[in-house]
Amino acid sequence: MSELATFAAGCFWGVEDAFMQQPGVLTTVVGYTGGHTENPTYQQVCTDTTGHAEAVLVEFDPAQISYETLLDLFWRLHDPTTLNRQGPDIGSQYRSAIYYHSPRQQAAALASRETLEKSGRFTRPVITEITAASHFYPAEEYHQKYNQKHGRHCHISF
Repeated sequence: MSELATFAAGCFWGVEDAFMQQPGVLTTVVGYTGGHTENPTYQQVCTDTTGHAEAVLVEFDPAQISYETLLDLFWRLHDPTTLNRQGPDIGSQYRSAIYYHSPRQQAAALASRETLEKSGRFTRPVITEITAASHFYPAEEYHQKYNQKHGRHCHISF
């Protein structure tokens, strides 16, 4: 039986690509979540007024890949110490966030963040928000599997 996980770590194109490549990940969808505007468009989200983050909804088989492994990948994909920014992308839509789908995922995400904070990997505090998953709005079709469609790939593996 598959499970869902939702992560926001900056621009969703590279994040989706990294998750897609993991054995046990069944499907990925890029979209918008965590905000207050219903059915937002990319143009609306880019105004930084919808409250939504660019995010990736991951369907995975927990018999093949654990949620904890997905969390480890999430932490490696971005800088979780920058508020509303990843690289050149600035705005709350690029925030670092984990949207949990169950109490078990919430506990795992909180423990994972605490472990990262204590690891000394970052000199600044980890500001990643961990909150319950809310409505997920798939992004426009041209954003789906963007890197794959354009011959770009993120090379992160375990």
